[in-house]
Amino acid sequence: MSTGTNNRVKIAPSILAADFARLGEQVDAVRNADWLHLDVMDGNFVPSISFGPGVIKALRARTSLFFDAHLMVEEPGRFIGAFVDAGADLITVHAEACKHLHRTLQQIRDAGVKAGVAVNPATSLEAVRHVLHLVDLVLVMTVNPGFGGQRFLSETLVKVKEARELAESTGRNFDVQVDGGVGPENAAICARAGASVLVAGTAIFAAADPARVIEEMRASAQATN
Repeated sequence: MSTGTNNRVKIAPSILAADFARLGEQVDAVRNADWLHLDVMDGNFVPSISFGPGVIKALRARTSLFFDAHLMVEEPGRFIGAFVDAGADLITVHAEACKHLHRTLQQIRDAGVKAGVAVNPATSLEAVRHVLHLVDLVLVMTVNPGFGGQRFLSETLVKVKEARELAESTGRNFDVQVDGGVGPENAAICARAGASVLVAGTAIFAAADPARVIEEMRASAQATN
């Protein structure tokens, strides 16, 4: 699987915004992306319900893209094995959803995949400071999770910058990901703040040419480096 490189910003289309009636075709249309972002929602941690391991397993046979599974699920430790078996390459869990965050992240790593931790807009990075040695990615939510198509919260850029500074000051080479309301119009400011992975759903899948939007975002983000 291609994970992209550390010296360029990675684009991760979120299939939450795709047309599920032709999901395979939609994934084919973003083959020039770096990652595929898989938003799993349980109707408990967030109001919406999206999809589970079965959909991920079906897509795994369709593409070689790096699978970035974002679990918006209460106590996700119960399901790590199922998502690993389905083909996830990286599993991100929410600090707010884990009673024992350290244990859950260790469980992901022990399963042989990369681990990420996400924080909602109102959650301080202090909530994850003591588990940074276990993560390959910190996801700064730039909207409140649960629905696609929301407006980007510009105030979260301060936290993106803080996350990048944490990565550098601690010597941890983790990615900083942003998710929510991201598109060509703000790709550059996200990258400038320190984001290395940009998740975009509606901006990509609602476009007539998703592949072109990916290239626009990549070029805009890379121009800041």
